[in-house]
Amino acid sequence: MTLAEILEQAKMLSLVERRELAKVLIDTLDPEINNAEPLFKTGAEIVALLNGMEAIEFVDSTIDNPVEWVKAQRKKRADELQIYQAGEE
Repeated sequence: MTLAEILEQAKMLSLVERRELAKVLIDTLDPEINNAEPLFKTGAEIVALLNGMEAIEFVDSTIDNPVEWVKAQRKKRADELQIYQAGEE
């Protein structure tokens, strides 16, 4: 069967059927789409994920002010990168 013959048969479908056919055809272009995990998780799934995670240690948890916390992290990072900048002078 040629593409032209398939198109002629598709033209005989109703508008709703043609839309559905178009959707099905588009979905076949990327087979990973059909096998991918859903983008959204339910509340129960999120709770299960959180319960399954290992405990994490917070960095600088003694700093209560979020702005000061960000400043401290930026300073740490700048200090780490200082060895690379020292060679440029």
